[in-house]
Amino acid sequence: MSPALHELAQLFPPSRLLHKPGELTPYESDALTAFRARPLAVVLPESHEEVVAAVRWCARHRIPYVARGSGTSLSGGSLPIDGGLLIGLNRMNKLLRLDPQERIAVVEPGFINLQVSNAAAPYGLYYAPDPSSQPVSTIGGNLAFNSGGAHCLKYGMTSNHVLAAKVVLPDGETVVLGSESLENTGPDWLGLFVGSEGLLGIATEITLRLLPKPETYHTVLAAYDSLEKAGDAVAAVVASGLLPGAMEIMDSLAIEAAEAAVKAGYPREARALLIVELEGETPQVEAEARYLDEVIRRSGAYEVRVAQSAEERLKIWKGRKAAFSAVGRLSPDYIVQDGVVPRSRLGQALAEIERLSARYGLRVANVFHAGDGNLHPLILYNGRVAGEFERAEELAGEILRLCVALGGSITGEHGVGMEKKAYMPEMFSEADLAAMRRIRLALDPLELSNRGKMFPGGEAPALHQAGPHPLERAGVISRE
Repeated sequence: MSPALHELAQLFPPSRLLHKPGELTPYESDALTAFRARPLAVVLPESHEEVVAAVRWCARHRIPYVARGSGTSLSGGSLPIDGGLLIGLNRMNKLLRLDPQERIAVVEPGFINLQVSNAAAPYGLYYAPDPSSQPVSTIGGNLAFNSGGAHCLKYGMTSNHVLAAKVVLPDGETVVLGSESLENTGPDWLGLFVGSEGLLGIATEITLRLLPKPETYHTVLAAYDSLEKAGDAVAAVVASGLLPGAMEIMDSLAIEAAEAAVKAGYPREARALLIVELEGETPQVEAEARYLDEVIRRSGAYEVRVAQSAEERLKIWKGRKAAFSAVGRLSPDYIVQDGVVPRSRLGQALAEIERLSARYGLRVANVFHAGDGNLHPLILYNGRVAGEFERAEELAGEILRLCVALGGSITGEHGVGMEKKAYMPEMFSEADLAAMRRIRLALDPLELSNRGKMFPGGEAPALHQAGPHPLERAGVISRE
């Protein structure tokens, strides 16, 4: 054990300091599994003070670090750093306080997203941001990547629901950003911190805004014979003046995968499904439902279903929520891309993605948050076929450039991470990127915190493709 590791062993007991090869293997990648890196060690703090101690140890020894919870980042944002320290926050998973009068919850970063709503439910409250990973992803990660979800069309992203955060800066100093009030004075430091992908520090205590649960829901499932028609229907709903809680689209591949996984009862022959959900007080939802029905029928849907019970509503959403993981039934490997286009350009974007899919000879499944134009094309490939991974990455890059060309963004809710840092110049000028870097350097001059993420530079991620999982190579698991 090196002197630096020996010093770390004085800060953490053996059960919470992992440094042996077998102990490190589960931490070598996040949800972007095509890439892996081996950290020097993993520490599992259980308190704010232990996070401070770990960060100060890194600053003393100039060792880069990344903090993470469940490791569900799809952009490689929580990928470990070769030879760096991984600070695992899963043990900091307590609900510290829930105040129904003030409609706030104070949680540790390892608290699971869905558990916030579960804890608030007895008081008629819930937490609005609902990424598809909400049964497993942590609030700390949601904050770092400004996560969204199906119902953020009406209520906004994570940044709209975080009131305050206790943060450990890269030099080990502790600051509190924001407050329990909705009104603050001075620069919006919390707004700068949310979505900064761990480059500015580690949140150890987070205050969340809770909302009253909607009185009623009206959930519509519409089937189309083309993806473009479904995309145009989204623009028509928004243009009508309605503001649904959620609007989601699934294409034929996503439908096939969801049906195989959870049997949601979707029309299997549909080329695209549109899910629209109204929510709120009953009289308002009833009035809006009549108007929505007219808009949907005029949009070219050949079949329209309305959930008649809570069970039917949950079944519709179960298929949508399962679609990402279910796509694994169609292909041994896939890349989940995340881009945004203006809603009015959705139909055009989807038609172009279909054309690119044919040109590259790779299937693309589409399941996404249509209401805010947040595309999630899933590019299917077989990593064992020579050149197919690289072709999939090229196709992913083409889709991101398409999003920017149509007036959108290279990311909606997954962040930039490792995956998309090479595409930052597609959106930002050199001056823009230099300004972002100056802010980062003001807090972290050695660039220790989540080094190598977000800013362009270094080798392309494809050069680090890891190949089969170690357990696969050892014959323990198989994807055949």
